[in-house]
Amino acid sequence: MIVAALKRDGKAVIYDDAQTVLQAALSLDAMIKKLLSSEGNANAAQLDDTTLRHDLRTPINAILGYSELILEETEGGLDPSIEADICMVVSECGRVLEQLDGLVEYSRGDLEGLEGGKSDADIAEALAQSLSHTSVGPDSTAGRVLVIDDIEANRELMRRNLTNRGHIVTTASSAREALDLLLTNNFEVALVDILMPDMNGIDLLERLKGTPSWRDMAVVMVTGLKDIRAVVKCITAGAEDYLQKPVDPILLFARVESCLERVRWRVREREFLTQIEFEKARADGLLLSMLPEMVIKRLAAGEKVIADRFDNATIIFADIVDFTPMVARTDPNALVSLLHELFSAFDKLADQFGIEKIKTLGDAYMAVAGVPEPQSDHADRALEFARGMIKVMSDGFGSGVPLKIRVGLNSGPVIGGLIGQKRFVYDVWGETVNLASRLESSGDPSRIQVSHATMNALACRPVSAVPKSSLIKGVGRIETFLLD
Repeated sequence: MIVAALKRDGKAVIYDDAQTVLQAALSLDAMIKKLLSSEGNANAAQLDDTTLRHDLRTPINAILGYSELILEETEGGLDPSIEADICMVVSECGRVLEQLDGLVEYSRGDLEGLEGGKSDADIAEALAQSLSHTSVGPDSTAGRVLVIDDIEANRELMRRNLTNRGHIVTTASSAREALDLLLTNNFEVALVDILMPDMNGIDLLERLKGTPSWRDMAVVMVTGLKDIRAVVKCITAGAEDYLQKPVDPILLFARVESCLERVRWRVREREFLTQIEFEKARADGLLLSMLPEMVIKRLAAGEKVIADRFDNATIIFADIVDFTPMVARTDPNALVSLLHELFSAFDKLADQFGIEKIKTLGDAYMAVAGVPEPQSDHADRALEFARGMIKVMSDGFGSGVPLKIRVGLNSGPVIGGLIGQKRFVYDVWGETVNLASRLESSGDPSRIQVSHATMNALACRPVSAVPKSSLIKGVGRIETFLLD
């Protein structure tokens, strides 16, 4: 990291010295790894302490000497973070020298004490590699990452690696601290150490996955354990992935960014599902404005042909008096607005009285009571609906235009069904429908003309009913009644 930072800042004078430090560190790392191997242990047994101590001190001295030289020559002219890193190198190399000077013999057991040195060397190598990788490009989005580890060096290593990659990183030294951070922050990925003193990583993972607000956050377990059972338990508990210590930067980037992609896909998926539900609700609302709810359910259930006979229903026809002459002298926009306002008022009345609107034909409004759901009081509902329509007209329905309508009601058997494949409609047919239409056209303005069948179907005969002998086209002369 130091070498890459110096190169980026254009420190050419000390760049070569830093490269020397790096090469010495890599040499020391390779030497310690070999000593800790079975082959190295056999070779070490053949060497005396002095030779081994010399071989190890050589790269350490180079690291210390050139690092101190860089600090002396720059005299505070370095970026504070770079200077702090070099000071850390000097300090840690001093610790290694103290350990080497304290060794008496290089048995296999003694070499176990160098395991910490091996870990430090791996960390140093990982730090050196981190800035050599391409940062997050302008077309990528920085991830919000939480690093949880009780060892400061581990937290700092992952934080700096991910920060240099372009991510926004927050660290926590314990599971409790992490839980407090999660209450006020929204993280996409959490890197969780398994071995922590206050709460182990597996328990923390189960806590995260058991909390709805944290469940969708991707969790990557970081472990130095070799026990595959711990890894399996983590994956079973909901971890997205795991990383083995010491953490390789390339694997770290790959796993974190893979998790980010999955998390963001899940977010997009939820957004798509929400949008789909919204559009479905809109479509259902539009369909309900076109078809009866019962018919929609039958279509959804897979019925291809919907046709039913209803023995008892009341058909309502309403038509505006002298509407055709008015069309010729009225502005089209004003005319459509007037019809929209009027028929919208009729639609509200239909919902109020449980009437099914069938269609509008120009200035004519057709509806039915008792279809598609049978109603024993279909005639009474139809009559109240018709009276409401006339009252709407007499009140001017908000437009102030003095208009009148004629209404015709007839009761009897009808056939109801769905027709067409494009702009399909639910309609009703039969002699009952034809007669209702004739009663409307032969009625009086602002009056309701009902057939004898409708009068008989009413629960209570209106006292204001006026008998009338009407000549109906295609039917002949029949007795009808005029109602207010």
